[in-house]
Amino acid sequence: MSCSDLCTDLCNDGIAVRDRFLTQRQVQALVKCAESRRRRGDFVAARIGADRQRQRREEIRGDSICWLDEPWFGPERELLESLEELRLQLNRGALLGLFELELHYARYPPGSGYARHVDQPQRRDQRRVSLVIYLNEDWEACDGGELRIFADDERYRDIEPVAGRLVAFLTERREHAVMSTRRDRLSLTGWFRGRESNPLR
Repeated sequence: MSCSDLCTDLCNDGIAVRDRFLTQRQVQALVKCAESRRRRGDFVAARIGADRQRQRREEIRGDSICWLDEPWFGPERELLESLEELRLQLNRGALLGLFELELHYARYPPGSGYARHVDQPQRRDQRRVSLVIYLNEDWEACDGGELRIFADDERYRDIEPVAGRLVAFLTERREHAVMSTRRDRLSLTGWFRGRESNPLR
C-alpha cells in the first residue's frame, strides 16, 4: 500500500492498515533500540487520567512506555523521517492540518492489555491521527494482543500486532482497546497532532 492508498483508506473508512511498513531489518533494529532504552531505565509504568490526577490502574492499562525523545538512535531517526513523509502526504491528500508527531514505545507483558478508550483527552483535540507500528516478530493468532477498533454500531475490527505493520486511524471519538496478550508485545504508538481548536479555558 502506497502513502496515497493509505490516505484514501483513512479518508474513506477512518482506518488504514499497511503491512510491511517496516522491513524485518528495521523491526529488529528498533527492538534493539527499545531494549537499550529499557536497560537504561527509560520505560515507566503507563498511567491514566488527566494531568495531576494520573494514576496507575493495571486492570485498565498494563503497559509500560518510553517517549521517543532526543537523543535518538539511528533506526529511530530513520523511522521519524518516514513518518514525516507520511505526515506531509496526509496533509496534501486529506487536508488534516497535521503539524507534529508525538511517539512512544509501548511494552505489554503477558496478561496485560488496555481497556476500551479514546485517545483524545477530555476537551482536547490536538490528536488527529492515531498511529501504531508493531515490532513483534513471529506473532501468531493464539498470542492475542489484537488492537480492537470499534465502529459506531458496536461492531469491531481486530488487528493482529504483527511485525512491520502500521495501523492509522482518525482519532476523534474512535474507541479502541488492546486485547490481553499472551506474550510480550512491543509497539511504537503515537499521534499526528494539529493545532488545538477548542482550548481548555
